[in-house]
Amino acid sequence: MQTEKNDNRMIAYLEGRIDSTNAATLLEELEAVRADNPGCELVLDADRLDYISSAGLRVLMQLRKRQDSLTVCNVSPEVYEIFEVTGFTTLLNVKKRLREMSIDGCEVIGRGAIGTVYRVDEDTIVKVYELPDSLPMIENEQRRAKQAFLKGIPTAISYDVVKVGDKYGSVFELLKAKTYNDMIIDHPDRLDEIVSDYTHFIREVHAIEMERGELPAAMDVFMGYLDSLHQHLPEDIYARLRDLFQAMPENLHVIHGDIQMRNVMLSGDEPLLIDMDTLSVGDPVFDLMGLYVTCVLFCEDEPDNTEKFLNIKKDICNVIWEKMLLCYFDDCDAEIIAEAKKRIRIVACVRFLFLLCVLNIGKPELMQIRIEHTLDHLRELLPQVESLEIGTLR
Repeated sequence: MQTEKNDNRMIAYLEGRIDSTNAATLLEELEAVRADNPGCELVLDADRLDYISSAGLRVLMQLRKRQDSLTVCNVSPEVYEIFEVTGFTTLLNVKKRLREMSIDGCEVIGRGAIGTVYRVDEDTIVKVYELPDSLPMIENEQRRAKQAFLKGIPTAISYDVVKVGDKYGSVFELLKAKTYNDMIIDHPDRLDEIVSDYTHFIREVHAIEMERGELPAAMDVFMGYLDSLHQHLPEDIYARLRDLFQAMPENLHVIHGDIQMRNVMLSGDEPLLIDMDTLSVGDPVFDLMGLYVTCVLFCEDEPDNTEKFLNIKKDICNVIWEKMLLCYFDDCDAEIIAEAKKRIRIVACVRFLFLLCVLNIGKPELMQIRIEHTLDHLRELLPQVESLEIGTLR
């Protein structure tokens, strides 16, 4: 049996068959590994394990009693079935071996801060995550998508997790689905209709209410952004933003978190949300700010940004943003819409600064000027608002 230390984890690689003839020896070896590495979590890699008997399972149970949890990863379908039939998938953290998937020649249909979405074939898309240790993120997205689906929110649920080279991907079945972004590219003459449908769908999502504690609060997420930006913000701007966020009352309505047009797809006649890892609850300002970041802020100092990111020119993106705002507040007068825009822009500036300063997204040579322009916007806007809520304006 080979072992490998990875941070605070000791990985033991199981091989061949584990049965009554070698189970006791295996237990002794694994106990020796634990004794030689105090404080380390023991993880079992079953990539080369062909079979495990009841005697082998008893070994795992004894190990499980000696540490808080026990993970068995890279389990083949045949061995996983043994774990499942015997009920051990409920007692241990058992993870199947991931199948390999190639994205060579696949069309890119979406690109975000943490991953890229590819169309594998007419019926299937895969979101490939850029971070090497993204499995917890994928599991979080799957969990939130299921929560949304059970609440009646139309969403695509991942049915498989795969390896794509040295990265991980989440696979979805979307029958002949197209993003609203692609629909505008293909049918520019229908822009008004497409933006209207897209906006009404957003409003339907925002009307859905969750139970307290089911999803994180978007306000808490942004307070985290603000704290991580503290060193980059003048103290008066930081303090004013903190006061405004803290003054926002609890709101349990659904927020997607990145509801730009590439994250809403039309499958047949049904709109569907994808990229559910940012799902939360809160005021609609936490959603509409994302469209402003994508369509306006990224273009301010890089006019061709949306053309590279969305394949849509800057002037069309500005039209989309303005039309969406008018449609979202279709029963409100111009003064209310202008007030909503100020509040959205402030929240968008916080998100944009987080992307620039913390996640280092964008061209390095533009970072400083973007930061300065965004701080200028905040200096202009903050004295003009008393609240960041927009849900109460409608």
